[in-house]
Amino acid sequence: MHSIGHKISIFKHLTQLCLLIVALALPQTIVAQATSKNNFVVVLDAGHGGHDAGAIGVKGKEKNINLGVVLKLGKLIETNMPDVTVKYTRKTDVFVGLKERTQIAHKNKGNLFISVHANSVDKKNRNRKTIKGASTYVLGTAKNAKNLEIAKRENSVIMLEDDYSTKYEGFDPNSPESYIIFETMQTAFLDQSISFAALVQEGMVDVAHRADRGVRQNGFYVLAYTGMPSVLVELDFICNPTQEKYMLSEKGQEEMAEAIYNAFVTYKASYDGKTDAIAAVKQAQANVSNYDEEAEDEQETITDNSTPDNNDVQEAVTKGQRIYKVQFMALPKKLSANSKSFKGLTPVEVYQEKGYYKYTYGASSTRQGIESDFKKVRKLFKDAFIIVMQDGKRVE
Repeated sequence: MHSIGHKISIFKHLTQLCLLIVALALPQTIVAQATSKNNFVVVLDAGHGGHDAGAIGVKGKEKNINLGVVLKLGKLIETNMPDVTVKYTRKTDVFVGLKERTQIAHKNKGNLFISVHANSVDKKNRNRKTIKGASTYVLGTAKNAKNLEIAKRENSVIMLEDDYSTKYEGFDPNSPESYIIFETMQTAFLDQSISFAALVQEGMVDVAHRADRGVRQNGFYVLAYTGMPSVLVELDFICNPTQEKYMLSEKGQEEMAEAIYNAFVTYKASYDGKTDAIAAVKQAQANVSNYDEEAEDEQETITDNSTPDNNDVQEAVTKGQRIYKVQFMALPKKLSANSKSFKGLTPVEVYQEKGYYKYTYGASSTRQGIESDFKKVRKLFKDAFIIVMQDGKRVE
């Protein structure tokens, strides 16, 4: 049996190889997007299938829910968007391996990859029959135990394939070391993926009326190897009988398909240069949901617009005064003042915009005065950036 050190060495080598492949492919992708806007290809992936049922509910199977939503989504796009080509990884109840799914996306030169799944939790989980909500994932690492379990469950399908160890070049869905490879994969497409994921999540809440579990990052194989903007949608929890009933119904599947379709329409319009919707959504990108899941259950609230201890700011901010702050996180839910997600930053301020709670640190009346706080925060949150607030609202 190989040592952990040997496995890490192997995956570092594979990471370098994969990044080289992405780097070589990227110029072609950019050219294709720049010259072929009338031939946008969206790849729709219904998770699981055939002898891989996915998660099991009281009456239904995940594979059937996924396929139902994907077929309805595809029909909406095909009917209403003649400038878009829809490709499916499966249109019937057949088994398709994870590697084959990514190969289908590559072969068809996809511009966007959407993988549809239904969520679940372990049978021992006391919240199994009450947990609910939709979440949309982009590629990231499984940095806590709960995220790792989700990644393991979705990636474990490869173990149903013959000689999977050789086929997947040693990737073991049950080994934490295997997920090291995802640290640097897909970085070229992360911004676009997050932008689309935020639109999907908004639709799942507003159109399909799902509880909001946010945009998240995790180590899903199909997101890592598609080489294009990609998201994985967890529609809701099949282990919850109420949510299962909704997902099995025609109405439920139609609403969820419409939610994703609306997101795609907006994304495509921005892609075509017809709207700046994606620029607005990018406000949700500062540290998109690598936060601990237990933060969702926090009941304490953080005091809005408290004044940090910063000598460069007057004790009472005058009306019309411009204040520089460092924004480092945007989430659909409010966190407690002592949340672990802040990584020790205190005090933290919060403001609301476009349905998100946006968290900031520091305050100064000049840009020069906020620079030291900016450098401090960037060490903890690499996507942090400086904003300007005026009368409680962001103006820059």
